[in-house]
Order: sequence, then structure tokens, then C-alpha cells
Amino acid sequence: MPLSKLQFNPGVNREVTAYTNEGGWFDSDNVRFQKGYPEKIGGWQKRGSDTFLGTCRALHPWVTLDRDQFIGVGTTVKYYIDRGGEYNDITPIRLQTSAGAVTFARAQVGSAVLVVTNSNHGALAGDFVTFTGAATLGANITAAVLNQEYKIDLVVNANSYNISAKAAGSLINETPVLVLAANGDSGNGGGSVVGNYQINIGLDTVVRSSGWGAGTWSRGTWGSASTDAIVSNTLRLWSNDNFGEDLLINVRDGGLFYWDATNGLGTRAVNITTLSSLPKIPTVAKQVLVSDRDRHVIAFGCDPESTPGVQDPLTIRFSSQESITDWEASATNTAGELRLGSGSEIVTAIETRQQILVMTDTTLYAMQFLGPPFTFGVTAISENITIAGPNAAIAVDDNVFWMGRSEFYVFSGTVQRLPCMVRDYVFSDLNENQLEKINVALNTEHSEVWWFYPSSDSEEVNKYVVYNYLEQVWYYGSFGRTAWVDRGIFDFPIAANNDGSLYEHELGFDDGTTNPASAINAFIQSSPMDIGDGQQFMFIQKMIPDIDFKNSTAILPETNITLDVKNAPDGTYNSSQTDAFVKTQAAAVDARTEQLYFRLRGRQMRFKISSDDLEVTWRLGSPRVDIRSDGRR
Repeated sequence: MPLSKLQFNPGVNREVTAYTNEGGWFDSDNVRFQKGYPEKIGGWQKRGSDTFLGTCRALHPWVTLDRDQFIGVGTTVKYYIDRGGEYNDITPIRLQTSAGAVTFARAQVGSAVLVVTNSNHGALAGDFVTFTGAATLGANITAAVLNQEYKIDLVVNANSYNISAKAAGSLINETPVLVLAANGDSGNGGGSVVGNYQINIGLDTVVRSSGWGAGTWSRGTWGSASTDAIVSNTLRLWSNDNFGEDLLINVRDGGLFYWDATNGLGTRAVNITTLSSLPKIPTVAKQVLVSDRDRHVIAFGCDPESTPGVQDPLTIRFSSQESITDWEASATNTAGELRLGSGSEIVTAIETRQQILVMTDTTLYAMQFLGPPFTFGVTAISENITIAGPNAAIAVDDNVFWMGRSEFYVFSGTVQRLPCMVRDYVFSDLNENQLEKINVALNTEHSEVWWFYPSSDSEEVNKYVVYNYLEQVWYYGSFGRTAWVDRGIFDFPIAANNDGSLYEHELGFDDGTTNPASAINAFIQSSPMDIGDGQQFMFIQKMIPDIDFKNSTAILPETNITLDVKNAPDGTYNSSQTDAFVKTQAAAVDARTEQLYFRLRGRQMRFKISSDDLEVTWRLGSPRVDIRSDGRR
């Protein structure tokens, strides 16, 4: 009897029942589609041995005039510049005290806890401070122990907090060797101590309520000043862009900062208000962006020129051309201000080749350079749209793709909802309280847009959904990345994991988050198929596999093929049998396998290919199966 070719529709379809989806794929993990056929995704390897603190939610690559390749790394607690896998801390300083403003006292003999006194320090538990100019307290708590960077353990009140004394030279991202206070450690550090306080850390998980436990509540002790409990439901997010070879960064709903590449990696970013005495510089914003076409710095959701320090979430301001400090609109410059009329806040802005798309929580606007005298103008393009979060949209040439609250969208001159075959699957398993953690990634090598999102039972990103815009198909899987940059400056896409490391993707075939690397479990499974609309039983006897192991580095790469049968749409697989036939049969397939033998009988059959070995990759073709009609009973 002639063999039947197994050909499936590309992409995964979860919008209909498995039985209705005959001839299609119904479930997958760590698999993509290329030219209509499924294959295992590429692996990932750690970029360097160094680690960063906090959860990274922003990555920005660029090249300096000296050809140095940098990546800006914005985390929930710091901002770094990665060069060659090493992280250089450029987190801005919010407060530098005068000499003698800081004093130390031991909490008790035999303890590593030191009480630091500094009036109106403004710190939160978890903040970072670096001390200089301190004198020794005694034999154990020496000047070298005190004069280094510390993480604040506990805020006692507005004027004091606790730290744990650690060995001199301890790196802040290492587990410190604690130094115990002895009887002789009784000084106060002298009269020349200076404290350099980094900007307050941000939230790593959003708390949506405003009651007990919300925001930064409980970070201090009972009776702590109100400045220690700034209630904020905003996740710590960063926006970043280049002004030439230099870097502009913005803490969402915070200040705008500038890092000058000529000063080197040993210097920190500074608030742009400190760079000039010019007035009207924005002090708070939701996002910063540099318009590549006309070289204006643009602040979105910032404080208006007329009310400095008072944030308006719908105001857009832009500096004068080629300046980061000239923001006061006048007849002699191109600085200016716009205010959007629809929505309650600006969520994000995305630059394309022709314009900047600005999204509020309800409306999409196009912002275009007009030239003098108006400089920029905005036009409403579409209303009644939604966006899941500030990092949920990405530009692909002149198209912009984004994830809404219940739909996926694309702008290509007009706004359209993307037909999505896994829509219900994704949005029914989404943690609505952590939408700000959703981040989008572009993988141009495979024509893919990835959205990483937290599932309903997770507080952190742990799943992904992919749209292949070339083949217009969808698929999904179950690992998370908190930020991503596509290849371009670097040879491979680079992504942040929540283990404090960056990973190069599409490199090798294995999971490099473990040491040694572990196998990536990948599979794809079809919907059930039948003969004659299920009126007849089928007898499956033989299969000729069609699998390409392409560049696998394993000595003998192998996958598994599993066939399941059942007798009714609402029946179960793997049921017991009393005759010689089985309901499920798996077989290993390698490059030498010519055919497989089965003995399966049922009304519906399901096909699955999977792999869980190291150094293996594969692409499925069109297997042939010997399927025969075997009566109606």
C-alpha cells in the first residue's frame, strides 16, 4: 500500500479545539518555523563570568568613536555599562554629603552591624552608598573597611540606617566576609566622612494595591519618616539612547542623566540639570529618546516648562537641536513643548525611519519633524488601542508591532489587529498585575518578534510567544528573558536572564544557564488526524522519518518520534489495551534511521517529535506513514 505523506499547516493553532485543528500543530516548546517546517531553536551561552545586581529590564548597545562596543544595562537597582562581559557601575549619585555629615557607631560588640547617622539621608533599604574620608573605629573596623560601597540593610529613621561591616575590598555583588566589631572599635569615623548616595532603588515587582504592603511600605521601621515610604506602583524601568557616542538614560518617572564616554568607565552618569545653568531643563520624565533624523533630545511624560518639577504624563518636550541642556523655547532655538489630548499617560514612544510613534494608554499618535517654526507636530492615528506595557512595542523597519491587553497589533501606515492563532492561550494565562514586565525582542535572523511575559502563576517573566512576520505564523514556549537586543553591533542576539547574567542567543544548541550546559527540551505535537472523518479505524504499521540534523555536534544526534492513537475525540491517549495493539509508541530516530515499525490501531492519531539531548538540533520535513483502513469497529 502506498505511504501517506504527513504535512502540517505551519504555526501553532490554539484558537480551535485539537480535533478541529486536524492537519495542524497544537502544542510546542522551544521550536520555531522556517519555510513552513518546525525546527528546534538555537541555544544560548553566558557572556562573560561577571554578574550584575538586580533584574535587568533595559539593554542598549552602541559603539564609541574609539570603536569600543558597549551595552547599557539598566537593572532594578543600578545602571551598568558592559564592555566585553564586564559590568561597570555608572549609577548616578543623588546626594553627596558634606565632610563630617556621616558618623558611625557599632550596634554592639561582636556584631557586624554598624549604625550610620546622617540627617535627612533619604535612603531606602537596599540602596547603595559609598563612604570616603572615614578614619578607623578600632582594630577590626578600620578605615579600609569603612571607605567602600555598602548596601543599606535597614532604615531606622530619617536620620539613621544600618549596614553590615565587610572586609576591605569586598565587591558589592559578592557575598561579603563580615567584620565583627570588637571592644576597641568605639570611634565615629572622624569628622571628614563623606557619603555618596546612589539614586534610590526601584521596585522589582509591582504591587497594585495602595494599602498594607504596597509600594515601599515596610522598608523602614515603625516611626520612620514619610520620605522612606514613597508609595509607587511603577516598576523600575529605564529608557536609554545615544547622543553621539555619549549615553542618555532615564529612570521611568524619574530624572534624566548623561554619561560622557570621554570621561571613561570609571565615572558615573550625572543629572543633566547639573551640566548647565540654563533654565527649564526637565527634571522628571517617563522616557527619553534622541531623534536620529534631526538630533533633538525628547522627553516624554515630563514636567512642563511652566511648572518645573510637576510631572504631566501627557507632556512632550524637546531640546534645541544638537543640545542636551537648552530646553527653554525661544525664537532663537528649536526647543519646544507639545501636549497630547487623549489618554491618561504616555506609555511608550517608538522611533521608526519616518516618524516617532507615541502611545498613550488609549491612543496612537505620530510625531513628525516639521522644521521651524514649530519643529515637531503630532497627529492622532488611532483611538481605542491598548498596550500591555512600556517595553511591549518594537519597530521593524517602518512597521511597529506591539502587544496590547487582549490583542496583538501592527502599524504599517494604519493600525491593524494581528490575527493570532494562540491569542486565547496567551491572554488567558497572563499575570495582569505584572504587565509592565512584558518585553519585546526582535530576532531578524529568523524574522521573529518575541514577547516575553509572566504567566498567571508567576511574578516574573517565564514564557514567550513569537510572531514570525515573514511567514505570518505563531508559536510559543516556556523560558523567560527580561531584556533583549538583536544582533547587529554584536554577532548574536544578547538577552538578560534573572540570574544576573547576559546570554548570547542562537549560539550552540544547549542551555548555558547551567554549568555545565544542559539540554534544551524541545518538542512539537500535532492535533489528531483520522481517516474518513473518523468513521474508520486506522492501522499504523510503518514510518519513514524525514529529519535533518543539520549542524548538530553530537556524535550521533537523536530525536524521538511518538505516535498516539485513541478511539474517539473525547477519548484518552495511553489507555490500556487487551489485544496485541498499543495506544502509544515511541521510537528513537538518528541520521542512520531508514524506517520505523509500529503496531497502532485507533480512530485518531497524534504525531510528536521531541529531543532532550546535548548538542542536538533538528528540522522536521515530511515523514511518510503506512496507514491502512482497518474497518469501522
